[in-house]
Amino acid sequence: MTDHGKSRNRSARHFALALLTTAYVFNFIDRQILAILLPAIKLEFGVEDWVLGFLAGPAFAILYVTLGIPLAVVADRWNRRNLIAISLAVWSAMTFLSGMAANIIQLALARIGVGVGEAGFSPPAHSMIADMYPPERRSLAMGIFTLGISVGIMIAYLGGGWMVTTFGWRQAFFIVGFPGLILAGVLLIFVKEPPRGMSEGKTDSARRFKIFEVVRLLWNRKSFVHMSLGAGLSSFSSYAVLSFFPSFLARSHGLGISEIGVYLGLIIGISTAIGFVGGGYLADRVAEIGRRYSMWVMSVAMVIGWLFIFPIYLTDDPYLVLALFFVPSVLNNMYLATIFSQTQGLVEVRMRSVASSLLLFVINVLGLGFGPLIAGWLSDGLAIAVGAESLRYSLLIIAAVTGPWVAFHFYVAGRHIEGDLSKVSVP
Repeated sequence: MTDHGKSRNRSARHFALALLTTAYVFNFIDRQILAILLPAIKLEFGVEDWVLGFLAGPAFAILYVTLGIPLAVVADRWNRRNLIAISLAVWSAMTFLSGMAANIIQLALARIGVGVGEAGFSPPAHSMIADMYPPERRSLAMGIFTLGISVGIMIAYLGGGWMVTTFGWRQAFFIVGFPGLILAGVLLIFVKEPPRGMSEGKTDSARRFKIFEVVRLLWNRKSFVHMSLGAGLSSFSSYAVLSFFPSFLARSHGLGISEIGVYLGLIIGISTAIGFVGGGYLADRVAEIGRRYSMWVMSVAMVIGWLFIFPIYLTDDPYLVLALFFVPSVLNNMYLATIFSQTQGLVEVRMRSVASSLLLFVINVLGLGFGPLIAGWLSDGLAIAVGAESLRYSLLIIAAVTGPWVAFHFYVAGRHIEGDLSKVSVP
């Protein structure tokens, strides 16, 4: 291939990555804007914290996690770009409809619909990125892709805080739902489906693997088992915090919703962006010494981040809380790009979407399925003893328990990763 041809291909894959990252931005805006709207929704419908936890977690996760695997099977057999575009259109439409809910049940049903749409996005996107970028550049590419989480959460908090105080929570759903419908059309027009195995020079046998074959293979990859458990536990804590940290700042520190939206939008957006991209870049660099070190660096980062949890929830200065919160927000998110990348390398090219969906299944069952719900339930239980401070201690307990546990799983994953990668067949 000529230098011009290589440059054109490089530009095309970078452009495709940019559009996929933009779609991921909308993915997390539509998913996470609910957190900043919860106080207004609670006020209108008069529901308890566990109901808000259900809205933020299980209502979204019910079909998001159950449909993720069958849709990943479709992605490993069909055009991944088309599936992504359809999924984007569905979750954007359901976000728009969330603003039309007349009661809490209708809002829960709309959130279930958002979960249905988002179930078809991440696994095929991971698979496409793996085919566009070789292993030595893949963690950084995944880090750039996961920037969508940072930007999406930042916009959700910044924009959501402003929109809910200026227009109302219903209008906030209308405003963020519509642009995704346009982006779905842009993806169909400008992004091409990459050949499977292209980045590694692998030959696509076009074999259709059954789900149980992928499950059995990954169950025998100890690195995957521990990566997924560590990521799931980290997600459990993260989704509990993302869902209730705004309410904690309002109740325990008396900050206004608009102010909370500005501070958390900037802090979470910037810190997680550093974590995702920095973690991906660092993983690619230390992997040149040995793949195990990329996991061990993440394990150490989790332990350091855990040490900041206690002053965050035990100090009474809200601005010190926000300043301290920045550090674990960086360190506790460094692992994500690495495990997405490593998972793609553990399986055959026609297994990649399903492998990613299995990883996301564990992450989201533990994270979305239980994190917000347990945090809300624990807060309701603690309210008997500590009153308005119940969210402070609910989030503290969850973060204190999960931090070392996550670090342990990443450490064990590092012990097995190189042996597991060597088992993957080559062309």
